[in-house]
Amino acid sequence: MVIALVLFGLAALGGVYMATVRFRGAERPPTSIALVHGAAAAAGLIALIIAVMGEATPGPARTALIVFIVAAIGGFYLFAQHMQNKALPIPVMVIHALVAVSGFLILLVAVMHAA
Repeated sequence: MVIALVLFGLAALGGVYMATVRFRGAERPPTSIALVHGAAAAAGLIALIIAVMGEATPGPARTALIVFIVAAIGGFYLFAQHMQNKALPIPVMVIHALVAVSGFLILLVAVMHAA
């Protein structure tokens, strides 16, 4: 679970950068950052799935997985908008970020509980 937490933390850094770019007026962040952000988040999701499949996984880790899956759906939508050269909708970005941060905090609780 710690690996997933670190990967989601790295993805969050990319997300903060991309949100800053968008809030400063650009319609889309650089594609390279979007790809790295998505790859880190996907790797975190895979690591979390593997961790949750273990027997002694705390309940909050399973909840975090569900929350991150919801965040991923928003991320797929945003990436589709990006690839169509459309401006990223700020309300969707904010919801995506809030859901992902919620998942991160829930996972952090799970990691602390497991320690």
